[in-house]
Amino acid sequence: MRRLSSIGKRRGRMNIAEIEYLAEQEEITIIPKFSDQRVIHLISGDIGPFRAGVPCVVPIWVAINLRKRHKCTLVLPDWMDPAVLEIKVEEEKTSRVFTKMPSDHYLGIAHLLFSNALEDIANSDQIRTLLKDLWDVRVSKARSSADSFLKNGGRHAGIDYLTQLEICTLRPLLLDALDTVFKLSAPQDPLNFMNVSSFTSQSQSQSQQASTSSHSEL
Repeated sequence: MRRLSSIGKRRGRMNIAEIEYLAEQEEITIIPKFSDQRVIHLISGDIGPFRAGVPCVVPIWVAINLRKRHKCTLVLPDWMDPAVLEIKVEEEKTSRVFTKMPSDHYLGIAHLLFSNALEDIANSDQIRTLLKDLWDVRVSKARSSADSFLKNGGRHAGIDYLTQLEICTLRPLLLDALDTVFKLSAPQDPLNFMNVSSFTSQSQSQSQQASTSSHSEL
């Protein structure tokens, strides 16, 4: 049986850069500053036509590209409203388990928007603080869960409603906890036991032979 820590080290697990790439594929509303009747065909779906002043939905990476060229303004997702975030923080604080986030990529999306469209974000300091509070509450809850897991000798743990970025960030903590439980609860290695038994039997046999030889010499 492989140790749980080795499972976490297998190839193919996602890193933070890959998770941010997925966040870029999420959709967001923009208000174009230009008009273009063309339809752009993407793997994820078609976008366009664009009409100046008329909101439309595009992938975040498209929105950032247009925003950098001053061709649109971004409309924040509803869940980034300070009032909504305040409710979410309180909900997370009062819940014993992790609550469902408004987006599986809420932190990645927020990071992209703060990095590329800060001027479009009203109350940016308040939003940033609330997101940090939400993150801190969830990380603290994860640490408490890991401590409880170790004390109670658990063999498995649910990670419902943890986002991919949270799992990626907390993976070392979770795997260390699981690995510790494995080490404490795993039975003695049968091979080591057999080697010890064989060594003991061999030693006893040699002692008996030596004793018999001594008696014969006498």
